[in-house]
Amino acid sequence: MEQTHGLLNAITILHINSDTGGVLPPSILIQIGKFTETLHKIHTFIEAQQSGSRVKRFFQQGEMNNLLRDCKNGLAQGLDFFQIKPTEFMTDLRKMREEATNRHRQVLSIIEGLSDTASSDRTSTMSRAYSQSHNSSNSFSMLPSEPKIFHGRESEVSAILNLFRQATPRIAILGAGGMGKTSLARAVLHHAEVSAQYTQHRYFVACDSVTSKVELAALIGAHLGLKPSKDLTQAVVKFLVIAPPSLLILDNLETVWEPTELRGDVEELLSLLTDIKDLALIITMRGAERPAKVQWSHPFLLPLPPLKHHAAQQTFIDIAEDHHNPEDIDQVLSLTDNMPLAINLIAHLVDVEGCSKILSRWEEEKTSLISEGYDKRSNLDLSISLSLSSPRIKSVPHSQDLLSLLSMLPDGLSDVELLQSKLPIEDIRNCKTTLVRTALAYLDDKKQLKALVPIGEYMRKTHPPRNEVVKCLFKHFHELLELHKDFPGTEMNSATVRRISSNLGNIQSLL
Repeated sequence: MEQTHGLLNAITILHINSDTGGVLPPSILIQIGKFTETLHKIHTFIEAQQSGSRVKRFFQQGEMNNLLRDCKNGLAQGLDFFQIKPTEFMTDLRKMREEATNRHRQVLSIIEGLSDTASSDRTSTMSRAYSQSHNSSNSFSMLPSEPKIFHGRESEVSAILNLFRQATPRIAILGAGGMGKTSLARAVLHHAEVSAQYTQHRYFVACDSVTSKVELAALIGAHLGLKPSKDLTQAVVKFLVIAPPSLLILDNLETVWEPTELRGDVEELLSLLTDIKDLALIITMRGAERPAKVQWSHPFLLPLPPLKHHAAQQTFIDIAEDHHNPEDIDQVLSLTDNMPLAINLIAHLVDVEGCSKILSRWEEEKTSLISEGYDKRSNLDLSISLSLSSPRIKSVPHSQDLLSLLSMLPDGLSDVELLQSKLPIEDIRNCKTTLVRTALAYLDDKKQLKALVPIGEYMRKTHPPRNEVVKCLFKHFHELLELHKDFPGTEMNSATVRRISSNLGNIQSLL
């Protein structure tokens, strides 16, 4: 009984301490299944020992000895696998109580700190308004054109306009490279409501070439028509303080914000800009992370997802016309995963060569087919490689290993499979976070970590997954299948079936 109690305690502790919400890996579930079988045998043995038991009549003495031996062996295997120690359970229980007490104290401390903070007045970083107006006739701020083909972002435009109606907005448009962030910003820039509100006081600053906060301030100053100087930060702020209500769009701000050594300075400049009462600010950035030191308008705009199928079709037809076979169009669009940049590039090729030719070329060329341009807006591979070379990715180099693996997994990976498969990828949780923050991967509605098809194809071509990583995941899926085979008809098996079903595409891909 003591051994059985110890095993039950060990299983309870494993469940409580699980990193995956109590979902245990198949290797442990197999052992729990074997322990359950041992418990059934113990129950049968005890019942057979009872005087007058009907079960006893079915057993010969030799069979009883075999049953007892099986019970002892089963318990011994369980004790060996779970490595039970006499004081282990009470020690873990004591630790859990201590942790709960400490967390309670931390919560009380946080609440007390919030109360203190709320009572302090926020002081403005602006010391004085600009006393001299500037003539903006020297500005070279020519606004980019309104996007002519623009579908599927009606909800985002509506959400942004609602923020403009409520107060002076501070908005971050986020998403993966090629997801249409700049197009959305340009659509808002030229929207009738925004145009009427800010008239000629709209500024669109492309930050692609900026390498420091000083350069960013200089570029903004040039758009405002300010005279060049060593550091235009204060001049920019002072100009905008006395200017009429203005809209400033900083496009591709991640270029200068990404490097950790520059981030603090850039965020300080953003903070100064958002202290200006009548300055509306929109930034576009790759990834899913907003810069700090800014009170961004609520509700936050979510990172841009791929287009819905109808919007993707309409975008394609606007470029390549509608005389193509609808099934061929859908097949071509499936290669893009409805990423706007990929749709745009491949539709232009289809317009010249036709769907069948492009589908044939894709089999050999993959993303290289739509990567013949010279910048990130006309070259998909270049756009993806820019994201992969970002400082955030470089700071967590093994995140590329995880992205490479995702390129082979059409179903993506849940947190449970990610952690329990024991992939030989260092700091895998941070790798996942980094991929999501940079929008190279995303979480679908089932919380599965996935990579878009074009990104996956690029990774398989340029950074295929390491064999040891693939083998490790395959071993994990094999254990799940073994668990299903060995324990059919049980409640545990139902959960296993669900896990296998959600990974059928992955298993087939790895075979």
